[in-house]
Amino acid sequence: MEAQTKITQTYTSTRNACKLCSPLGASVVFKGIQGCLPMLHGSQGCATYIRRYMISHYKEPVDIASSNFSEESTIFGGNKNFCLGIDNIISQYNPAVIGIASTCLSETIGENIPGLISEYQHLHKGENLPYFVHASTPSYQGSHVDGFHEAVYATVAMLAEEKAKGQHINIFPGFISPEDIRHLKDILADFGLDYVLFPDYSDSLDNPHQGEYQLIPDGGTPVADIKRTGSAKASIEFGYVMNKGGMNGKIKNSQTIFTAAEWLEKQCFVPRFGLGMPIGIVETDAFFKTLELLSGKQTPIRHSRERGRLIDSYVDSHKYLFGKRAVVYGEEDMVIGLVSFLQEIGIETVLVASGGESGTLKSEIQKIDGIRKDIMVQNSMDFESIDDIFDELKPDILIGSSKGYYIARKHNIPLVRVGFPIHDRAGAQRVQHIGYKGTQQLFDRITNALIAYKQDNSPVGYKYI
Repeated sequence: MEAQTKITQTYTSTRNACKLCSPLGASVVFKGIQGCLPMLHGSQGCATYIRRYMISHYKEPVDIASSNFSEESTIFGGNKNFCLGIDNIISQYNPAVIGIASTCLSETIGENIPGLISEYQHLHKGENLPYFVHASTPSYQGSHVDGFHEAVYATVAMLAEEKAKGQHINIFPGFISPEDIRHLKDILADFGLDYVLFPDYSDSLDNPHQGEYQLIPDGGTPVADIKRTGSAKASIEFGYVMNKGGMNGKIKNSQTIFTAAEWLEKQCFVPRFGLGMPIGIVETDAFFKTLELLSGKQTPIRHSRERGRLIDSYVDSHKYLFGKRAVVYGEEDMVIGLVSFLQEIGIETVLVASGGESGTLKSEIQKIDGIRKDIMVQNSMDFESIDDIFDELKPDILIGSSKGYYIARKHNIPLVRVGFPIHDRAGAQRVQHIGYKGTQQLFDRITNALIAYKQDNSPVGYKYI
């Protein structure tokens, strides 16, 4: 890619945005709380849209309630709908927690959701009510990842209790796959650590087959564990960008924006270890060194050997990867981890694109060791803009969600599907990205995609490499 490559925008609209709506991310988090049912305060279409995306990706039934705004509630307020919706949820689901996310509509008309919750609790004083958690998630501010982190922060700020310090740690892994969460739990168990992992949707969004339909699937972080986050000896949080999108980096409504671990550090004096998404050797090494520090133990031999096999595979397949060119798109922290990994294996990233709005993506990318300082990095990107400059970029491979498939098909290059959403392949909930094991799987998929493309487009074909 030439340094002078630029995107000249001659329009003001977004064409096929490289992001999804903020309440979707909050709904994923709420599915990661044990006994929780998500509710959107807004129109029924919002819940339908989010259910469709989550069901298609995770291949699980997903119930999301809605206060179901009508024209009347849009004008006069949604209090009546809110209370009726909560009544219906309690009578039909009997949840331990109701996670409430706002939408564009309820935010635009100025609905005071904490006030609505307080009013409902007052009207039902003395009854055995569920816990209520509220996240402010208008889709015109940020992306699905911002909604995700806002819900994590809001839940912790609502439920965490500051008590005498324990020996457990908190881990806030960000928006990763259910398989990644299961792998994280295996790693933490191997270090002998007592931990609180939040959110944990490894079962609720990837459940074993059940004989009967479950209104609220098994799994999720128990409320009792979320309360323990305030007494942990440390927190580990994955991500350099987190929930800074759409908020000019720091401020929203004159209030400082916190991540969950930042809030715990400030309010409960729980030390925070901020790490990148552990994709590739460099970032995974940093994660394991932190675990060694917190556990007082050396990395178990199982993981050391996984690291060694990963390095060996780098050597074995270097000839297939070196000098290849990639376009990487998706959630900001995910693409930062992916670009760091690609830098390790000799693939040049020619475009880093995200629908996120943090404005910090380029500065974080430029911190990667050895990265080109003129690398093209775009926040607030859409897929049509990627397609517009595709011929000039001349990439060999796309790495990102299913939403970029039509570009890969149009230009006849391979797409390696990572992140969210993956609609057109089975097993999206089992895709691994993190740790030495996840990196190994990702490495093999990228390598084999490039080999398969060369093989399929060879005039003679071959069966041996």
